[in-house]
Amino acid sequence: MSLIGEIRKPVETEIKGFESHFRSSMKSKIPLVNIITNYLLRHKGKQIRPLFVFLTAKMIGTVNSSTFTAASLIELLHTASLIHDDVVDDANERRGYFSINALWKSKVAVLLGDYLLAQGLLLAVRENEYELLRIVSDAVREMSEGELLQIQRSRSLSISQIDYFDIIRKKTATLIAACTACGARSVNAGTDVIEKLRLFGENIGIAFQIKDDLFDYQKHGIIGKPTGNDLKEKKFTLPLIYALENSSGNERNRIIGLIRKQNHNHQKINDVIDFTIRNNGLRYAEQKMLEYKDQAIELISEYPMNEAKESLIKLVNFTIERKN
Repeated sequence: MSLIGEIRKPVETEIKGFESHFRSSMKSKIPLVNIITNYLLRHKGKQIRPLFVFLTAKMIGTVNSSTFTAASLIELLHTASLIHDDVVDDANERRGYFSINALWKSKVAVLLGDYLLAQGLLLAVRENEYELLRIVSDAVREMSEGELLQIQRSRSLSISQIDYFDIIRKKTATLIAACTACGARSVNAGTDVIEKLRLFGENIGIAFQIKDDLFDYQKHGIIGKPTGNDLKEKKFTLPLIYALENSSGNERNRIIGLIRKQNHNHQKINDVIDFTIRNNGLRYAEQKMLEYKDQAIELISEYPMNEAKESLIKLVNFTIERKN
């Protein structure tokens, strides 16, 4: 059994029920929409976010219809955001398969993303789940702000650690925070518990994004070389930010110049990667990732150990130990 399979065991029945619930929430009277959503369902990912919803709910209560609504709402939002991201990034692949915009063009992809987002909002309204809708709407706003803030900062090629953590909290962590907050809300947890579990998810999300950023500097594929994709897109992530903060002015200007003018030169990007490693950028980022992971686990330390909590801790560890 895979690690994810082992993590899912306490909520295996619920996840199977969720898949049917999620499929029905995507249905449309328009044949093209159903063709595309069936394609999405055939190539779905690990469904980490619904797993956070169900495990959080089961750790402190009993999974119910509200939990299924929360998981579907989150997954509809997440799927819509991935489709829109692929359009913005002009990406032709997602999880090793053709992206929606590659197969059906950008206009269809944008409209489908809008459709899935609307379906999620309508699902919450139909079920009178207005508090879940508020939590998720806050997440949508924060995600959009995070993307715009990153674009603003990348244009100036100047970003501090404060900026970086603000961006990834909004872009990535806010959605995982919505998962854990919605999971708690679905089992009628009190306001203080919901907030604590929201912070639990936020810490996981920050650790998750730092792990993603570290992949850019680690060996991949047959050639065993780092990808440097973030650097090619002039994205300043934590390893590089720390390395720049801890280098001389001349060296810092040289590296920023390479990113500004030579970001598509493979050898120059390798020079930036070597600089980042040499100045302990990776070591620092890994340390911060572990700190956020530990803070997340500490936030649920007061809850009694049960199968769901045990799996939740394993899932937290999985987010920083994964290979892709």
